[in-house]
Amino acid sequence: MSDDRAVTPVVSKTLEVGIVLLFIGGLSAALFGGVVPDYRDAAGDRVAERTLAGATTEVEDAVPPPARAVRVERRVSLPETIRGARYRVVADDGSLALDHPNEAVGDRLRLALPERVATVTGAWRSGATTVVVVTGGDGAVTVELVNR
Repeated sequence: MSDDRAVTPVVSKTLEVGIVLLFIGGLSAALFGGVVPDYRDAAGDRVAERTLAGATTEVEDAVPPPARAVRVERRVSLPETIRGARYRVVADDGSLALDHPNEAVGDRLRLALPERVATVTGAWRSGATTVVVVTGGDGAVTVELVNR
């Protein structure tokens, strides 16, 4: 008479462990291969939108009422990173654009500035001290985005 009774529970438990590991591996691959990165992109894009909206408001509020001579420097607070990466805010054709290494993250907003604003130039790098500088007078002012 052979003693094969002990093999059945061992094989059964090994198969159970294998099925559980396959399930966990498949679930992890599904989450980290699709759902989690998509969520991080969407969350990063929302942070980019809010960051750019705040920066646009700061630039618009920095332009003072008409005066003979104007010099305004206003510090603007930006998050150091969005979605784990540094980015830039660039003045481009009357708008501010957020330039991020991840193509899924970014935004562009048009500035609502008075007609006396002749130009808006410059760029901000995240992680640096960011300042908006408004200079000019006699009906024409310039706005510049500067890192300090």
